[in-house]
Amino acid sequence: MAFIGMDHGTTGISFCIMADDGEVIEVFKIDREDSKSGKVSAIEEISKRCDLDSVKLMAITYAMGDGINKILPIENVEDRGILSIAGAGKVTGGGTSVFSELENSGLPIVMIPGLHNNSTSLDELFNAAYSHQASPEKVSISYNAIKETGWQNFIVADISSNSVNILIEDSKIKGAMDACLGAMGIVHGPIDLEMIRDIDEGRRTANECFSHAGAIKIAGIDGKVANMKDQLLENYKSGDEKAKLAIDTLIMTVAMEIAGLDVVCENEIEGIVLTGSVGSATEPFNFEDEINKYFKGKYELKVISKESGAIGAAQIAHDIYNGEDNILGIDAVLK
Repeated sequence: MAFIGMDHGTTGISFCIMADDGEVIEVFKIDREDSKSGKVSAIEEISKRCDLDSVKLMAITYAMGDGINKILPIENVEDRGILSIAGAGKVTGGGTSVFSELENSGLPIVMIPGLHNNSTSLDELFNAAYSHQASPEKVSISYNAIKETGWQNFIVADISSNSVNILIEDSKIKGAMDACLGAMGIVHGPIDLEMIRDIDEGRRTANECFSHAGAIKIAGIDGKVANMKDQLLENYKSGDEKAKLAIDTLIMTVAMEIAGLDVVCENEIEGIVLTGSVGSATEPFNFEDEINKYFKGKYELKVISKESGAIGAAQIAHDIYNGEDNILGIDAVLK
């Protein structure tokens, strides 16, 4: 008996294979370009690692997930669970190829929704303020965080290509801040006044601005999304001043966003969970140490796996199969 989780990430598509007892068997990633070209098959990669007939349930995330507000069987979801692919960062098509392959695989699959203003599980103030708060993998990341810590009131800081911070209160997701609103990630970030002028004057589209508004904007880096983080960190290692300024600025914006979410939590925050390729980083800088310079020991910090999106999705699949009908305040329908 096996359960599988899929994280539709920015730089690649990650899978977690989990045993019936909740033990992680393996986590692996498929490059988006390899998927798009047909060089790699998601089903073939899964079948190398487990018997497909043993898969009892798979939980997946896809794009913004703004077309659904419940965890639903894939056959009950229209238009891949999204309203539009526009405005979602750089699009390669690799994730679409994997989705189509899984949809036609015959495997039992449920889809995890994103957090948006049609989400009945969220605080009405967050829904009133923002049309979109987070994509579906932030739900699975938050679920893995609650499993790892046992906390009921905390903030999840997922820092990688983009930065999204999620507020959990009484073991439910209260709200979140999307990448285009607040903290910088490596690639994506908030759209500021200069970018609004560029958009209005036709120099760049809004999506182009969003996809170059992270730390790479400060460091002066461009290219393939999958390569930008490595280039930034390599520049940082070599002592490049712009790269250091970029990382330091990213950390500052994350600290500001976390502090803002703390203010609107009615309960006392138990701690901060750090994840993502940057949030879990220890080299060439220790993210936990650097952000704690702002917090001055106020919070207990817990670093979880950078693959928490895929792991949490597998945990969701496992628990739903075993009768759980609500995940972090989100209704789950198995049939």
